[in-house]
Amino acid sequence: QVQLVESGGGLVQAGGSLRLSCVASGIIFRINAMGWYRQVPGKERELVAEITSGGSTNYADSVKGRFTISRDNAKTTVYLRMNSLKPEDTAVYYCSCRQSGIDYWGQGTQVTVSS
Repeated sequence: QVQLVESGGGLVQAGGSLRLSCVASGIIFRINAMGWYRQVPGKERELVAEITSGGSTNYADSVKGRFTISRDNAKTTVYLRMNSLKPEDTAVYYCSCRQSGIDYWGQGTQVTVSS
């Protein structure tokens, strides 16, 4: 079992920045991809950004150039730096990781961007 704990969400004005963190713990032997998803009420959860164990990254078109995903050397912590935030970035952000073909999820952290 892998546990994921997110932190760093909050309220910010449009144009501002936030950094989300997610720490993985538990039975960890080789975490593959780690990523961030977000969800607003009434909509499906969507991928925001992901990073593989090799460091390759993938971003949703809506956040390219504004958000940056990174991972620590131990590969158990993933960050999401969010710049130039927009009201449409408001959502609950979830951390996810994959190990041995199983996807794990954090409890989510609220990000609210005011106009």
